[in-house]
Amino acid sequence: MYKIMIVEDDPKISELLQSYIEKYGDEGLVVNDFQRVLDVFIEAQPHVVLLDINLPSFDGYYWCRQIRTVSTCPILFISARSGEMDQVRAIENGADDYITKPFHYEVVMAKIRSQLRRVYGDYAAQMSERTVEKSGLTLYPERMELHLKGGMVPLTKKETVLIETLLERCPRIVSREIILDKLWDDYTYIDDNTLSVNITRIRKKLAELGIEDALETVRGVGYRLNIVWEEKEGL
Repeated sequence: MYKIMIVEDDPKISELLQSYIEKYGDEGLVVNDFQRVLDVFIEAQPHVVLLDINLPSFDGYYWCRQIRTVSTCPILFISARSGEMDQVRAIENGADDYITKPFHYEVVMAKIRSQLRRVYGDYAAQMSERTVEKSGLTLYPERMELHLKGGMVPLTKKETVLIETLLERCPRIVSREIILDKLWDDYTYIDDNTLSVNITRIRKKLAELGIEDALETVRGVGYRLNIVWEEKEGL
């Protein structure tokens, strides 16, 4: 069963979409609080998002960008705006497809099924997904997810790049310059505090997986990821 998140402020359309999704044997999750779209997404971890443009407070473009900071899951815009620039803007903000209203619900379902096959099903199975792994700690860069023994934490794009850099060189020290070069094209004006904030975020994500004191600061040099999670599990 797949979970489809519906972000649409027209209750009638939301209910019909949910009905069609459940008719296909999947779960349709309707978002009612349009101030917490990202929070609901993180809590629910849906497989596909249906996203309208005209929403209360923040528009669909905004929420698409927010979701893209934590996930690469398929996002399909559904909107009454039929202009070419609206569709271009949607794609540029991270959408995978664009459906104009009024639409046939069977067409929407066909597009959803296509995305599910591409990302999770038959087509995805034919493509080897890249992973970076050290002693059971596994990073899925395309998903922006970090896994350990059944646990998972979502990552932002920069967190993904940073943990990938540390994992690839673990347990060697990674210099500050290498990290800055990976995270920013031009780091001339990036101060130490900005890098420290990103390191702190990685430590918090590791802590969510039960890993404490693994990311070591080597003064004057850089950072090192130590494999301490093995010791805790008695491996």
